[in-house]
Amino acid sequence: MKYIGVAAYSGEVKDIHKEKIRVLIDTLSKECDVEDAILLLGGYWGLMKYIVDYSISKGFKVVLFPPLEREDVKFPSRCIVIRSGSSYRIRSNMLVRSSDILIAAGGGGGTINEIVIAYLEGKNVYVLKNMGLPSDKMELLGNYLDNRRTSVIKYYDRPEELAREVCLDISPL
Repeated sequence: MKYIGVAAYSGEVKDIHKEKIRVLIDTLSKECDVEDAILLLGGYWGLMKYIVDYSISKGFKVVLFPPLEREDVKFPSRCIVIRSGSSYRIRSNMLVRSSDILIAAGGGGGTINEIVIAYLEGKNVYVLKNMGLPSDKMELLGNYLDNRRTSVIKYYDRPEELAREVCLDISPL
């Protein structure tokens, strides 16, 4: 199994977000082995909810790591929900450390935090740009956050290109 972490916005979802996510998930479902890929997200609200619902409709298995404050949300029955009793930041650590790679599908401070955690943990990060969200600013930092170069952060305008690169990264050699 390959575990694909997805960091995404918890706020209001706009049409541009939905369109880019549809293209991203559609391409992942065509290019990756859906039976061998599990998507991991931090909750079921905002853009995360849209990603979860659309991913399930495309046959993906989904695991959720909601924070303690949101463990009472009604989750889809087809999701595995890890109710760890953890705060937002601790659950982000669990999500990223459980992932083989991380897709940042646009978001705020939580998404940026998850990008940094993934980089520091040596997991490649794929950032979807031009979402009109604070995570767009990550590109200013480049592909490496420091001289250790523990992993690479790549930036994509086109969600289909991002998805193809993710599938290549997680495919067996």
